[in-house]
Amino acid sequence: MNRYKQIIWVAAIALLSACHGANKDSTEKADSVNNKFDSLNNKNGGTGDKELSGADAKFAVEAANGGMAEVELGKLAQEKALDPQVKSFGAMMVKDHSMANMEMKELASSKRITLPDSINSEEQKLKTQLSAKSGSDFDKAYVDAMVKDHQKDIAAFEEARGKVKYPEMTVFIDKSLPMLKKHLQAIESISKKMNKR
Repeated sequence: MNRYKQIIWVAAIALLSACHGANKDSTEKADSVNNKFDSLNNKNGGTGDKELSGADAKFAVEAANGGMAEVELGKLAQEKALDPQVKSFGAMMVKDHSMANMEMKELASSKRITLPDSINSEEQKLKTQLSAKSGSDFDKAYVDAMVKDHQKDIAAFEEARGKVKYPEMTVFIDKSLPMLKKHLQAIESISKKMNKR
């Protein structure tokens, strides 16, 4: 194959990859980049810092997506919530998860892990559903979503604790779990008060 045909062939593959990637959401794209990086390094005999831990990359992508969603939904709660406690909880989500997101970005960067740049389609769907609600309907739907999200997040962090390989990722998990449990306790308390009304 002459040089010109090789260039055309490579360009066609790149274009097809880009078109296929357009259908992926942000977390799928990040997972795909991490998987390619991991397999490329393993094929090249990468060791130590050059080798990407698949378990750490998978957890980092999930944690980053969840953290970004908590911030976006927290901002929504600050704007739309009727109940002052729900507004206050939204503010706590923005503050705490923004800090955790910054820590995750630094950690991921140091380990060459690609993170999503926006929330995935599932979280976007939840945001759209919540955006369509107002008043006490919004409050109830947001509180219910936060209870489920935090229960799911705690389980995911505890499971990842036994799978991740980087000591820094374990430190991140150990630091984040008490925060997530505090959030769950707070939102469950708000939920109980709302159900008594």
